[in-house]
Amino acid sequence: MTRVGAVDCGTNSIRLLVADVDDRNGSPALREVVREMQIVRLGEGIDATGAISGAAMQRTLAAAEGYAAQCRDEGCERVRFVATSASRDASNADAFVAGVQDAFAGFEVTPEVVSGDEEAALSFAGATGALREQDAPGPYLVVDIGGGSTEFVLGSDDNLAVAAARSVDIGCVRMTERHLADDPPTEDQVWAALSDIVGAVDEAAETVDLSRVGTLVGLAGSVTTVTAHALDLPAYQRDRIHGAELAADRVIDACTDLLLSPRSRRRALPFMHEGRVDVIGAGALVWRTVVQRVTHDAGLRTVRASETDILDGIALSQV
Repeated sequence: MTRVGAVDCGTNSIRLLVADVDDRNGSPALREVVREMQIVRLGEGIDATGAISGAAMQRTLAAAEGYAAQCRDEGCERVRFVATSASRDASNADAFVAGVQDAFAGFEVTPEVVSGDEEAALSFAGATGALREQDAPGPYLVVDIGGGSTEFVLGSDDNLAVAAARSVDIGCVRMTERHLADDPPTEDQVWAALSDIVGAVDEAAETVDLSRVGTLVGLAGSVTTVTAHALDLPAYQRDRIHGAELAADRVIDACTDLLLSPRSRRRALPFMHEGRVDVIGAGALVWRTVVQRVTHDAGLRTVRASETDILDGIALSQV
């Protein structure tokens, strides 16, 4: 049994998982100890400026320092820190790397700015562990909607191996900043965002055969928030969301409602995180487009949501 720390630093949020990983039976199993998330918006404005802003850098490094302290307090033997789209795109990424190294002094941690393909593989590993136990039909398509990018990864149901993966530059923060300026967004703004999203899904489909999918599972905050809305939850209930299998039409309707709702109505929803209020419309539009395309191409009637994702994959990768 090894206690590890996993940090996923994306465009919108930074998350920590401390877990005990046991690989004695040849198939790593994970026991969660601590799981936390903060909205730091590292990618704020990066689509326009190409650099991490001073305020975003400060927020993110402060969160990293807090996570490093928790890893020390919980007795982690090793820590892996994965950084995704925002720091991959930033002209001042070196300053971010140095700040993380200082925060995690003693763990010899360097933030890994992973490729889109590796990000997809980690997401797949984290999301698919329980699918066979649930008798979900394969192949599995995992779709991880982040702040700056979305990963599509298709894998088998027998050995959970990745068959094809593609990362595309659509995400809830990127699409909000690029297109959805008004509250609520105008019809023209929605169509402009949709044009980008459809083009990106077409790009992903060049690599990932969407017609082969047996189970579609969505990851990350946009998907889980849409799922909470579709379930009409009285609060954010992780156990209700994780593994939820819903009719595609129900998910599509929930996406459309969030997209077209003003921020004041979104903010009043009992499961809504304050940091997602302004970007959930774009995230919902991405997920709606993916659900419509995959269910059409593969003939699916339902989709699933997962609360285990790249963070769990990062933890599992350390054994």
